Amino acid sequence: MKNQILTILCIFAAFGVTAQKISSNKKAVIASVEKHKTELIKISDSIWALAETAFNESESSRILADYAEKNGMNVTRGVAEIPTAFTATYGSGSPVISILGEFDALPGLSQKTSPIKEPLTPDAPGHGCGHNMFGTSSLGSAIAIKELMDAGKIKGTVKFLGTPAEEKYFAKVWMVKAGLWDDVDVNISWHPGANIEADVQSGLSLIDFIVEFYGQAAHASADPWNGRSASDALELYTTGINYYREHVLPSSRIHYHIQDGGQVVNVVPDYAKLWVRVRDPKRKVMLPTYERVKAMAEGAAIMANVDYKISLVSGIYETLVNRSGGEIMQSNLELLGPITYTDEETTFGKAIQKATGKEEVGMDSSIRPLRATLENPGGGSTDVGDVSWNVPNINLSATVAPKDTPWHSWAVVACGGMSIGHKGMVYASKAMAMTMVDLFENQKLIDKVTEEFKTRKGDEVYEPMIDGPPPIGEN
Repeated sequence: MKNQILTILCIFAAFGVTAQKISSNKKAVIASVEKHKTELIKISDSIWALAETAFNESESSRILADYAEKNGMNVTRGVAEIPTAFTATYGSGSPVISILGEFDALPGLSQKTSPIKEPLTPDAPGHGCGHNMFGTSSLGSAIAIKELMDAGKIKGTVKFLGTPAEEKYFAKVWMVKAGLWDDVDVNISWHPGANIEADVQSGLSLIDFIVEFYGQAAHASADPWNGRSASDALELYTTGINYYREHVLPSSRIHYHIQDGGQVVNVVPDYAKLWVRVRDPKRKVMLPTYERVKAMAEGAAIMANVDYKISLVSGIYETLVNRSGGEIMQSNLELLGPITYTDEETTFGKAIQKATGKEEVGMDSSIRPLRATLENPGGGSTDVGDVSWNVPNINLSATVAPKDTPWHSWAVVACGGMSIGHKGMVYASKAMAMTMVDLFENQKLIDKVTEEFKTRKGDEVYEPMIDGPPPIGEN
């Protein structure tokens, strides 16, 4: 027993933990994550190597679901009509605390665990957003809570949700619509990052849609007057979008990706297609911009004398911030303290920074005070936002890459497959499990988080921005 206590104290010291300030239940979940650490790293590395993209994450999903089952959780696969989505629950009754786990990769970011750009497989996908660590870390937290329940220390239900396709189709929207958070009191989430932070910033709402133009093919030289060019309409449309950028709010964003602009040079194209995305920190601002951009497609079709079609892909809400939840997470980060790195890890991190043109300072794992919530935070978007409009959400960022690392890049992939990423993943697992302990032990904290959620949401009625079933099998 004495040796076990010394081992646990050493674990705390390695992660900057002040053991005397941590409750016995929090010590237990920290020890649980440490116990599973080797297996969690193995799972993360397996998902990193698989690098499966949106709705194609069959093996990644299976690995996580199998490990949840192996550890005694009750797994339901293929939820919300999505083959790679699943839930893993344990316990009974209230409170019900859920935790999110993503595991999809990004196209074209394959990379070795090397501090210079060096694809593992050219043009193959890679985990440029760290989702191999996301799902694994969250599952580690859920298992730690399950083991604390087994020990009779807390009561309630823990619910892990395996959430695919965050990078493209936003599967959580369909999962919310299927009612998977209807019984949940508070949701916990995290995201790999370049700093440690109880995240009380929102993100950008967005909407994705496909625009297709249909014309008449003809020989591009012999009789072009007999053709009606779909690519002319596409170019007129994108030109209109680009002129319109000057007249939207600085907080708004419009993106497009040309998916088909014609096949050969000597044919007037009769078909063209592009993917369009509109964003803003506020959904109420984003929607009118979306309507305007849609209307411009009709104008382009009229000018080119072609037909057109608009198809909704999906849309997501901005994240509804919960500062009360952020304060709970913040207290646990301060208990854990910063991550420490070896000289080799620091050298690797600085080499990443050198290769990406950043200041060579290594990793940043300092624990700062809780930041003020910004009105227009900028940044990216996430379907966690849709969850946050249906249940109070507590979010965390944890360091898995050097400071100022370009996200959605090879540099994140490189760090996510080696010890820098592993340390951040394990750290996040402990922080989230400790935060869940607070919630399971103290109903008043849940009440406070819920009260803020209701106040911030106000009379807004959530409406999922989807039309039809999940687009499984589409590219």
